[in-house]
Amino acid sequence: MGDSTNFAAKHPVSINVTESKRFDDDGRIKRSGSVWTASAHIITAVIGSGVLSLAWAVAQLGWIAGPIVMLLFSFVTYYTSSLLSDCYRSGDPLFGKRNYTYMDVVQANLSMFYSTSLVIGGKRICFTTREIILFFLFSGGLQVKICGWIQYVNLFGVAIGYTIASSISLMAVKRSDCFHKHGHKAPCLQPNTPYMIIFGVIEIIFSQIPDFDQIWWLSIVAAVMSFTYSTIGLGLGIAHVAETGKIGGSLTGVSIGIVTEMQKVWRTFQALGAIAFAYSYSLILIEIQDTIKSPPSEAKTMKNATIISVSVTTVFYMLCGCFGYAAFGDHAPDNLLTGFGFYDPYWLLDIANIAIFVHLVGAYQVYCQPLFAFIEKTAAEWYPNSKIITKNISVPIPGFKSYNIYLFRLVWRTIFVIISTIISMLLPFFSDIVGILGAFGFWPLTVYYPVEIYIVQKKIPKWSRKWFGLQILSVTCLIVSIAAAVGSFAGVVSDLKVYKPFKFT
Repeated sequence: MGDSTNFAAKHPVSINVTESKRFDDDGRIKRSGSVWTASAHIITAVIGSGVLSLAWAVAQLGWIAGPIVMLLFSFVTYYTSSLLSDCYRSGDPLFGKRNYTYMDVVQANLSMFYSTSLVIGGKRICFTTREIILFFLFSGGLQVKICGWIQYVNLFGVAIGYTIASSISLMAVKRSDCFHKHGHKAPCLQPNTPYMIIFGVIEIIFSQIPDFDQIWWLSIVAAVMSFTYSTIGLGLGIAHVAETGKIGGSLTGVSIGIVTEMQKVWRTFQALGAIAFAYSYSLILIEIQDTIKSPPSEAKTMKNATIISVSVTTVFYMLCGCFGYAAFGDHAPDNLLTGFGFYDPYWLLDIANIAIFVHLVGAYQVYCQPLFAFIEKTAAEWYPNSKIITKNISVPIPGFKSYNIYLFRLVWRTIFVIISTIISMLLPFFSDIVGILGAFGFWPLTVYYPVEIYIVQKKIPKWSRKWFGLQILSVTCLIVSIAAAVGSFAGVVSDLKVYKPFKFT
């Protein structure tokens, strides 16, 4: 986290907002986010590499189930995100206690204790993050522990998925130019490892941005890039259909014969995971909401940002997925712009793939900053006197102020990027990884926890009509997530049988 944010977190003060416009009601530097910056963060997180696999996902499901499943996922995502945004503050929606992270929301509503302090003998005793974590590790707080593991493992998984997708896009630029020079039947084999290293080096640099609130500009650039390559993919799909005069595909998707019966089942399940991944952003929703200024209430602004971003992404998803399927039918590639269903115009494909790469640079940060913040805050509270944690390096920049770098931030974030890059080199299976991430994170983080938190905070009576409806929604999404996980793991097992690390592809 940034210097001022860390200071405020460690030394909370009571400040009358009317006396100073510099601080919010929790003593932190005044937030400046709006519905548009929040929408940019969401679009950057949502319209990512997942959009490129939607044509393949629709091909597995067919013309009937494909669009219906996308619409259902969009509705569930919007509805549960709205429930979660109401829980940013505990109690009063305008002046209640803020919950800064997803885990804070879970802890405030679902853990054994509802605060980080106890009153004993008339004296209030406060607990640090370290004491809270140790308590939950060795006693109750199962909900908090499970949520934390799921959220942060999923964030780490997203970093791996985006590293894979970025290398595929850079590799596609090189191969596109090769096909243009030597013909479409030329082998044009390329190793993906160098491109993963390039992406990793760039992320090491951008990972030194202190906190989430300071990457708003990167989110806007990334959002523009996502619209750029999505529009190009959509345009190429429309042009292909117009040129051939044929609409590919069938009502039920890839038919038995092209694939075996079991492959049909696994691919159908995997397609559900791919669509779920394309809509997953709830795991960083609270962190995005914590950047929003008030009034109006953060929940109101976040709901507006959610409906704007989910509506925009759903339109893009329907268009890209359906036109991609119409263009290629059962042979739709698992990555629309890098699977070489299109070869020309090669320069337009290059622009699209470069836009994907730039977008993924920003999306990587949007997802990883909450994980960075959690580790650094925990380390600062566990070892407040450690020089490794507190050491500040001042880097002089000619013509500008010196830039301060914290040693721990530099070292740990660099190690994180290196590890995620190495794992990406070992498992570069784009569609399988996308499916696993979607299956692993969608139900618990997008559905289960928002539903349970909302029930507790709003005191919805058990067995009431609303309670029963929310439970049906949760169980249904659980079944879908299990099916998606099974299909995606089956895909990984199948790919590992023939895969050799660091090979040319």
